[in-house]
Amino acid sequence: MQRATKIVATIGPASSDRETLTRMIKAGVNVVRLNFSHGKAQDHIDRATLVREVADACGVKVAIMADLQGPKIRVGKFENGKINLENGDKFILDADCTMGNQERVGLDYKALPRDLKGDDVLLLNDGLIVLVVERVMGNEIHTVVKIGGELSNNKGINRQGGGLTAPALTAKDMDDIKTAMSFQADYVAVSFPKNATDMEMARQLCNVAAEPYGHKPMMIAKIERAEAIPLLQEILDASDGIMVARGDLAVEVGNAAVPGLQKRMIKMARASNKLTITATQMMESMIVNAVPTRAEVSDVANAVLDGTDAVMTSAETASGKYPVETVEAMSAICLAAEKSEDCKLDADFLNLQFTRVDQSIAYGALFTAHHLRVKAIAALTESGSTALWMSRHNIDVPIFAITPNVATRQKAALFRNVRTFELAQSTDTEVVLKGVQDLLLEQGVVQKGDLIVVTWGEPIGQVGGTNALKILRVGEY
Repeated sequence: MQRATKIVATIGPASSDRETLTRMIKAGVNVVRLNFSHGKAQDHIDRATLVREVADACGVKVAIMADLQGPKIRVGKFENGKINLENGDKFILDADCTMGNQERVGLDYKALPRDLKGDDVLLLNDGLIVLVVERVMGNEIHTVVKIGGELSNNKGINRQGGGLTAPALTAKDMDDIKTAMSFQADYVAVSFPKNATDMEMARQLCNVAAEPYGHKPMMIAKIERAEAIPLLQEILDASDGIMVARGDLAVEVGNAAVPGLQKRMIKMARASNKLTITATQMMESMIVNAVPTRAEVSDVANAVLDGTDAVMTSAETASGKYPVETVEAMSAICLAAEKSEDCKLDADFLNLQFTRVDQSIAYGALFTAHHLRVKAIAALTESGSTALWMSRHNIDVPIFAITPNVATRQKAALFRNVRTFELAQSTDTEVVLKGVQDLLLEQGVVQKGDLIVVTWGEPIGQVGGTNALKILRVGEY
């Protein structure tokens, strides 16, 4: 059975050697995430090179996603590395402070005092420490500790309810975009976008940096700010997909709101023909344990049943003790969850109006495949759009994107229920159709006598030109 849901794995110190990465890709990694919040530019360049080499050696195409750090607002450093705050303590966040102590600490975002007022609630270290603002005096934010705990160097700060004005793209992000485009990252994930403008600016910067390489990355908006939720549709329209980034989002909107938001975001993204990645703490216990908790199994399975394109690991594979086992467990959970999925194609297409010929062909292929019980759908594609549209709907028929374009094969590694194969170009339709049949036979996904649905564009090789659909019985050519 072809696993429909894809796996995005973050690599880091625990998974950057050739042997471990090879085992992870063989275990089912489809997309490798490079977290630009850690490491130097050369580290990411070296890892990207290794990913491409290992994927080629394994005979698969793996996408690379560059995840920008964004304006993570953090406290500065402490004289002794950390302090302990008790409930009721007075504590000052001071933009002018260079080295923190028990009374105060510096800020990496110097404009934070301008964003705050009395009674604002600040959540530090992913919400583990809660401060209430008493007053703002110049560059000093005077607070009282509501929930204390250990506070160490460079821990993050969020305001409950969101509303901080830090720009989505920092100077570091702009440098990191140039680095990511130097190795042609397939996806760029933008942290903390507030609106469509943030995503449009990021896309423009990426396209300019990628132009010398003849490359255009796909853009993923990480939804982790409270103010992004009301503007979700405009952010979707300006992006190629979203990441349900449950860590910072939960800190801003509250843990209880996140599961409902996750379902809503995935549903909206699928309706907009966009991609979704569900992330944060999916297999958190496997950082130190060889098996996941039952709650983590349910979490991954529910994301699959929600219709996410991919589930993502972070520290589990970047720095955890069991990176390969994490991928194996995640793959098994996805496969089991997919067996209980509902196929509602007829309902999906009810009252749906098609605006493009190529989109109509994509949906026609799905409808035909579902009702004829064919063995495979083969989409001959240059850009991957036809396969992407097909992948927005649950169907128990595997979809194969067949293309000579390497960049398209890599990007399609993230598309739900889509596998890619390479097929040489030809202007002769009959030659191409025979090539598709022979390729699927060779790969063992069909047998002689099976029915398959093939889509392509006339003339063959033209981007955005899918306008033909044919039902083939394998062995006719």
